[in-house]
Amino acid sequence: MEKRKLGRGLEVSAIGLGCMGISQSYGLPMETPDAVRLIRTAFERGVTFFDTAEVYGRYKNEEVVGEALQPIRDQVVIATKFGIDIEGTAGHRGMDSRPEHIRAVVEASLKRLRTDRIDLLYQHRVDPIVPIEEVAGTVKELIGQGKVKHFGLSEAGVRNIRRAHAVQPVAALQSEYSLWWREPEEAILPTLEELGIGFVPFSPLGKGFLTGAIDQDTTFVSDDFRNTVPRFAPEARKANQAIVDAIGKLAAEKKATPAQVALAWLLAQKPWIVPIPGTTKLHRLEENIGATAVELTAEDLRDIEDAVYGVAVEGDRYSPQHAAWIDR
Repeated sequence: MEKRKLGRGLEVSAIGLGCMGISQSYGLPMETPDAVRLIRTAFERGVTFFDTAEVYGRYKNEEVVGEALQPIRDQVVIATKFGIDIEGTAGHRGMDSRPEHIRAVVEASLKRLRTDRIDLLYQHRVDPIVPIEEVAGTVKELIGQGKVKHFGLSEAGVRNIRRAHAVQPVAALQSEYSLWWREPEEAILPTLEELGIGFVPFSPLGKGFLTGAIDQDTTFVSDDFRNTVPRFAPEARKANQAIVDAIGKLAAEKKATPAQVALAWLLAQKPWIVPIPGTTKLHRLEENIGATAVELTAEDLRDIEDAVYGVAVEGDRYSPQHAAWIDR
C-alpha cells in the first residue's frame, strides 16, 4: 500500500485501521481471537497504522491491539490517546490532561500495548482546565524519555493547535472529516498545511452511512451509540440519502463501492491526509483497503462536488452532551 507522512516524518499506510468499534459503540464487542485476526489481516493487506485509546472498551481495546501487534511491533505504527477522566476523579467535564495523569496513562498504555514506546500519542480532547502548553510540554518530556515518538491532538481548534505546536511539534490532528462533515476545510486544513501537520480523519465513512448500507428504515441494536446521534434520526437519514446516491452513481461508473469512492475522495484532498475507517468485518476491511486503488480524476472530483453542492446535511453530528467536548 502507498505510504504517507504525518508531520515531520511519521510514515504510515495511506489508510489506517480505527480500532474503537472492535470494543465499543457499535453493539457487542468482538471476541478477542476474532479481533486479533482482523487486525493481523489488516497488516497482511498493507495497513501499518492502528488507532486505539485507553477509553475504548475501558482499556480492553488497547489490550487487544497490543496482543495482535506484538509479533509485528517494529513494522507498525500505534496511536493511542490520553485526556479522558475514565475513573471520574478529575472533577471537570469528563476530561483530565493534568501532567501527572498524562504520565500515568502512558505507563499503563505501554503495558497494555505490550510495547516500550507509543508512536503517536494524542490528547483525546482539549482540556479547558489545563493549559495546552502544559500538555504539550509534558508530552515533550515523554518524547525526550523515548516513551513517545510523536505528539497529536484530537478535535482541537486552530488556536490550541498553534499554541501546542509552538511548544512541541504536532505530527497529526485527528478529527472527523468526510463528504458529510466538511467543516475542517474552512480553517483547520489551511492551518495544518501551513504548519506541516498531518490530518487523520475519523469516521471517514460517516459512521457507516456513506457505505450505502444504512437507510431511513435501518434499526440499530440498543447499545449502538448512533441511536443518540441526531444525524442518524430516521428523518435525517432520509434527507441525507441524497449524498449517498450521488456517491453511488460515480461508484458504479468506477466499478467501485460507495465506501471506496468516499475514502478515495478523502485521499485525493491532500497527500498528508490518512483516514482511519473502522470495521469488525473482514469483507469491509478488504473493501476499505481497496479504496487505495480507486483513482479519481480532476473531472471525477468536480462531479462529486457538483453532485453534493447544495445538499444540506440534516442533523448534528453529536448529541449535545458530546458536542460540549469539541474545541473551537
